[in-house]
This record gives sequence, structure tokens and C-alpha cells, in this order.
Amino acid sequence: MTLDDGDQVVLHEDRPPQWRPGDRVAVLVHGLGGSYRSAYMVRVAAKLNAAGCRTFRKDLRGCGAGLGLAWWPFHSGRSEDVAAALGLVASRCPNSPITLIGFSLGGNLVLKLLGESSSAAECGVDSAITACAPIDLRASCRHLIQPANRFYDRRFVVQLLRQYALRRKLYPAAPMPKKIRRPRNLWELDELLTAPICGFRGAEDYYAGCSARRYLSSIKVPTRMLIAEDDPLVPSNQYDGLELPVPVRLCKVAGGGHLGFITSRQNGGDRQWLDQQIVGWTTGGESPNFADHQAGGASGGREAKQEAK
Repeated sequence: MTLDDGDQVVLHEDRPPQWRPGDRVAVLVHGLGGSYRSAYMVRVAAKLNAAGCRTFRKDLRGCGAGLGLAWWPFHSGRSEDVAAALGLVASRCPNSPITLIGFSLGGNLVLKLLGESSSAAECGVDSAITACAPIDLRASCRHLIQPANRFYDRRFVVQLLRQYALRRKLYPAAPMPKKIRRPRNLWELDELLTAPICGFRGAEDYYAGCSARRYLSSIKVPTRMLIAEDDPLVPSNQYDGLELPVPVRLCKVAGGGHLGFITSRQNGGDRQWLDQQIVGWTTGGESPNFADHQAGGASGGREAKQEAK
């Protein structure tokens, strides 16, 4: 799809044979370092399809199949891109209720959109789900700089620098600082590249303007936010002290890492508790009990490393 500024992004549609006009639709938004091919995106879309839900997996600007199609880079606050995708989905699926699902950074985009305007509801969004969303970007970035998390920080920096290098090659005239030192961490990358290119005064201004936390109190769509206390990328204490509106429910569990929740009970040979929870919430069917969940330890670590890749 073509955005208002001329950039293009890609939506990946999966329509199960049993789906009929007016049936539920889900729009999935991936996280930093991800794409429509990320394991959690593929798994959840497949399970929603099996439950009769039509899905659209959205690539952020310059990601996945959209690599090389965008003059401007994506950033954590481009909620208008999600709104544009919802408009297209609504035009293709008129009268269908839409569940908007955001993973990690995609969750921040979802929450920001829901809180800043009514465009999502106008497009038919009647429910939303986020998993491991960094609602305080400054806190999350500072957390990544800690020694225990430098693996993830370095992976993100390497990947984003590759995307910027490709963008410079494909669009030589695109806005880009003439000469900068190599950023040592994600905060420096945002300070030296993301913020100035995207019109922010610096990293702190970027984080302050794009963090979803400031928009949560204005959300009117029924929304569930899922977070793990042992998330290595998103410190769960950024969710402490929130005064949430009635439609928003916070679901915090002790273990699960970053997008690595598992269950102690098999459900059709599958222990992916996060997937089961999302499908249950989306379709209105049965979802696993919180008591069935156990700490995701290694599983959470694998998903976080995959996200960083």
C-alpha cells in the first residue's frame, strides 16, 4: 500500500476458506528487528486462521517485503502508518470487526494510535492486544544499555545500521547526516540518526513524544496489555502506577521473557501460551487460565534473541 507521503509498506493477507464477509479480522504489527516472517507473527496468524479469522500481517517501513520501498525510515511513533493500514483493511473487509495486535515495539504503536485519535475505532477496531510493549521508550532504551542486555542492544544497532546503509544506497538523496561517528548503542543511534532524520530534537525528544504511556488514559477501545516481570528487553516496572481507563486491562505474569511465554499444559501439542491467549482473546473463545502459565526462562530468551535478529 502507498502512504500519504509516497512511501510504500506491505500487508500480508491470509484468508481462511471458512471466512465470510462480516467475520472477524486481525491486523498484526511486529516489533523492532522483526517482519511478517517473525516466528510469533507466523504462528499467531496461522492459529487465528485456523479459528476462522482473516489476518493481515503488517511490515513496518523498510522491513520484510517492504525493504527498499520507503524513503523515510520507520520509528517508534509512526502510528499513522498503522492507521493507514487499518483504513485499507476496513475497505477490503467492510462491516468486519477488527482486532489490532501489536508485539513489542508494534505494541507501542498500537497503544499510541488507540490513545491519540479515534481513527482505529472508525475503521472498525473493537478490540486490541499488546504483548511486551515498551510503553516508556526511554526506560526501555536505558535498560538495554545495562551489561546483562548488551547482546540485544548490539544486535539491534547492527541491524538498524544495515537498514540505514541500504536506504542510503537506494535513495542517495534521502535525508541522512553527512558524517557521524558509529553509534555504540541504541540510544546513540537514535540520537545521531533516528531523531534528526525524523524531525526530533534528539533521542530524549523522540522518546518523550512517541512513548505510548502518555496516551493510555485516552484509550476507549477494549484493550489487553500483556507483560512479563522477567522481560529482558522491556522492564515491567514501566507499567507500575498506571491509572488505566476502564476498557484497558493489564495482565502481568511473573515469567515469560520477551514474547516467550509458555504453558505447562499442552493444548493440541502446543505449549505456546502467548499464542493461545491471543487467539482466545481475539475470537472470544476459551483462553488459557493464568494459573496454567509457568516462567518462560529459556523460551523467553530465544524469542528475544530472534527479535534482535
